[in-house]
Amino acid sequence: MSRGRSYRPGPEEMALWRHATRDVDPLRPRPAADPPAPAPPPPKRPESKPPAAPARPKTAKPRPAAPPPTQPTLAPGETAGLDRRTAERLRQGRLSIDARLDLHGMTQAQAHGALAGFVERCHADGRRVVLVITGKGSPRISRPDDLPFATPGGILKARVPAWLNEPGLRSKVLAVHHARPQHGGDGALYVLLKRRR
Repeated sequence: MSRGRSYRPGPEEMALWRHATRDVDPLRPRPAADPPAPAPPPPKRPESKPPAAPARPKTAKPRPAAPPPTQPTLAPGETAGLDRRTAERLRQGRLSIDARLDLHGMTQAQAHGALAGFVERCHADGRRVVLVITGKGSPRISRPDDLPFATPGGILKARVPAWLNEPGLRSKVLAVHHARPQHGGDGALYVLLKRRR
């Protein structure tokens, strides 16, 4: 018998079942349970009330600040939150690039600072699509274990997506996708920025 299909007995099986159960008396239905007893009435209050004390002004207690909402980690190629047409145009490299940042030859510290400043400026200027060139790097470089994405190749290629997920930048980034070959291929990323509010 396969899963998901209901079993229907054939005529021979039904006849056998009726023969086997011919002497069986059907069960009588159980009597309904008695309805619950009504709750006793509440006790009566005394007629006279003492005078009410003057109300004290309430002092507002400071509420603890709510932590900022956390946003899901954004990996290159994920386009959750984008309409299908925009996601497809980003993937195909058909959105016009408003600005470029080339991180070739920079140390991690230099590249991190340059990326943060670049994204901040582009977002403030209302730019939507930027190209970040990381370079492909040497495949011999070992990847640190603390990176959220499995990316073979250079250290900047692996670090840039993680940096874009940091709280200061993630709130400005809508999507990240690997660039098309004409824009650097695996050594570059399209970064779609959120609109300014």
